Amino acid sequence: MHFLEQLEPIMREVIAPNATTTDAHAAYPRQALQALGQAGLLGLISSTDVGGLGLGLPEAVQVVERIAQDCPCTAMVLTMHYCGTVYIEQLGGKDVRQAIAAGRHITTLAVSETATRSHIWAMTSQAQMQAADTVLISGEKSMITSAGQADSYVWTTRAMQGEGNTLWLLNAKDPGFSVPRAFDGLGLRGNHSAPISAQAVPTALSSRLGADGQAEPLKAQYLMPYFATLIATTSIGLMQGILRRAITHISTSRFAESGTSLADLPTIRAYLAKAHLRADQARLLRDDTVAAVQAARLDKGMRLLLVKAAAAEAALEVSDTAMRICGGAAFRKELGIERLFRDARAACVMAPTSDVLFDKIGTLLCATPTP
Repeated sequence: MHFLEQLEPIMREVIAPNATTTDAHAAYPRQALQALGQAGLLGLISSTDVGGLGLGLPEAVQVVERIAQDCPCTAMVLTMHYCGTVYIEQLGGKDVRQAIAAGRHITTLAVSETATRSHIWAMTSQAQMQAADTVLISGEKSMITSAGQADSYVWTTRAMQGEGNTLWLLNAKDPGFSVPRAFDGLGLRGNHSAPISAQAVPTALSSRLGADGQAEPLKAQYLMPYFATLIATTSIGLMQGILRRAITHISTSRFAESGTSLADLPTIRAYLAKAHLRADQARLLRDDTVAAVQAARLDKGMRLLLVKAAAAEAALEVSDTAMRICGGAAFRKELGIERLFRDARAACVMAPTSDVLFDKIGTLLCATPTP
């Protein structure tokens, strides 16, 4: 069975029906993840050598986009799982790779820090040798998806020696980890994004992913194609979901005195057309970014910077428009529009934030001679 055919029953029976509860109660989408695991979709990008589906970024994009149409929380949890998995597939041990492929293991990234905020290249977490083969990990991470829920964290520290940062695969159940406070905020409420504190967590030196001090080159090589593209894809799927709901509402809501619908108003159709255009622009840029990654094009790096910022900003505009054209009804929870409106706010402040990306993009443009 095609992987998208495996996804549809899960969307229909588990993810979509539970999306409102996931949001209302800030409930981690455990049932959805279990269903995705049983269908092999947690192991989508895991190698067939360890029992995975052996697929890649183009297929991960399709899965995340479909899920985000109904539950961006679940889409974001899966995004961070895939981001952790891409490291583990290249640098991790066979046991954890097999567990991920079998749908028994959820991983996530633990990168952003309380002290350095959206500057995700600046680490304060430390790894100190305790014995010949044991390291103590300490640090304060901020807003980590699946905090306290994942089975492992792909954790970044300062290098043990010299400059740079180092990657570790840490067992999230080890003593020394704590989640100081749960997230109870505006949007993406079910992804359990929260601070994580590590206080001298003992781990084996063999849990290091790659060489000491090489986290940033490894991030550029393995992570960024998935990280930037899949976060953008969550915004893109969200836009599709909110437009679908808005179109249904304006097409079926009628004025008693005339029998005409909201969709018969030229102003509403114009707003809808502009929102559809913004969503399509973001999706086309995402598709070109995937193509750039697959072909190893020279503009791949710029595309990865552009796509996250473009999709995040487009989602803000599209969700604003949906609230406008649906009027007071959009503020009611039963349409599902206000939930997606709130969820859309997350991507622009998710590190690296849109403003940080704009600065990096502008810097690169100024450094490149005009042809």
